[in-house]
Amino acid sequence: MQRVGVVLNALTEALPMAGATSDLGKAIMDAIKSLAKVVPPGSVSPQSQKNTIDQMQTKNVQNQAMMAQMKQGGAAQGAGGAPGGGGGMPMAA
Repeated sequence: MQRVGVVLNALTEALPMAGATSDLGKAIMDAIKSLAKVVPPGSVSPQSQKNTIDQMQTKNVQNQAMMAQMKQGGAAQGAGGAPGGGGGMPMAA
């Protein structure tokens, strides 16, 4: 419930940037209305919001590191050629 409350707060802050009459603004407003029905006002304290955002940032850093490792592994394999050979599509003559 905490994360949904944080998302609701973020959407509320994003609405003026998108413009309430734009297509994006209308979609944001619909999401806010839907979420506000199940997330009571004041259900997210400033401290819990900070904790949730910190956790999300930590997870994001971990995911970025994992993606970088995967890209490096793919680049090394691509530079050296795929083991086992012949896995690609045949070239047209």
